[in-house]
Amino acid sequence: MGEPIYPAKPRPGDRVAVVSPSAGLPAIFPDVYDLGLRRLREEYGLVPVEYPTTRVFGADPRDRARDLTAAFADPSIAAVLATVGGEDLITVTPYLDDAVLRANPKPYYGYSDNTNVLARLFDLGIVAYHGGSVLVHLGRGGAMHPLTADSLRAALFTSGWYELSEPGESTDEPGDWREASYFAGPPTMFPVDGWRWSGPSRLVEGRVWGGNLEILHWLLAAGRVGPNEAYAGCVLLIETSEELPPDVEVYRMLRNLGERGLLAGFPAVLVGRAKAWDHAKPNDSERKAAYRAAQRAAVLRALAEYAPDAVVVLDLDVGHTDPQLIIPYGGFVRVDAEARRISVRY
Repeated sequence: MGEPIYPAKPRPGDRVAVVSPSAGLPAIFPDVYDLGLRRLREEYGLVPVEYPTTRVFGADPRDRARDLTAAFADPSIAAVLATVGGEDLITVTPYLDDAVLRANPKPYYGYSDNTNVLARLFDLGIVAYHGGSVLVHLGRGGAMHPLTADSLRAALFTSGWYELSEPGESTDEPGDWREASYFAGPPTMFPVDGWRWSGPSRLVEGRVWGGNLEILHWLLAAGRVGPNEAYAGCVLLIETSEELPPDVEVYRMLRNLGERGLLAGFPAVLVGRAKAWDHAKPNDSERKAAYRAAQRAAVLRALAEYAPDAVVVLDLDVGHTDPQLIIPYGGFVRVDAEARRISVRY
């Protein structure tokens, strides 16, 4: 595994591509999307540039791939941001032009279904950024969460080490984009415990690989994950989506990675706080707590069986919960289990 390519960062005033390689939800929720664009301009000083499919729902995968490739090819574009996730980006990546991406590395920001693109860039040796959705985070009701805003600013504009912070509060109950009340204020936040550490007390430094667990499983099924040695020594990042997969399925997905031999190669594993509520499944506080406890148990069971020496940190806000901390995908992370600190190199 060679040294990763950290693409040059944008600066205030630069043009950045805003693309919808997954779900074209800006077509359905234009007000939320426009709020995200406004914050890109006013709070980050960046100039968003849209592409033909950015505001199109159900665009042909070839057209979405064309737009994403064009964003990388354009020398006037300093970074690429995904509007949101979805569930069919796996049909888009086969049409990307790897030669263009490799020749024009740029920082890419996205999570969830964008795991497809993040993993593709990893295979090309390009560092990308797990997090920072234009709709979800820049378009958050009321205001961006301060930790999200600070993490995204550092990931956008800086290149040094950045220490992740424990938030003390979190939510998995975002406002409803369909309601006018969404814009009136931020979502209700709930107090949370700190990160949960498991495994040996040692320092691990490595490149990050992983992403949304369900998408990783799809990539494995589609044969789009490289040989085990391509990821050996990496720090595994996993988080689950708003589809709220049951704990038995989380265990089975990780067991499959273990049977393949992947889990044994990870000296550390970072686990996102499980989202336990959705508009379609509004669990009360007791059910949410039980769901999260079962998720943690499933993850620890699989890792005890297949990666017993790994340093494990659970309940990081790095996925579908709010706030969201940005993680350099393919970039470096330090996991210090003795000092109980995590730093990432943006």
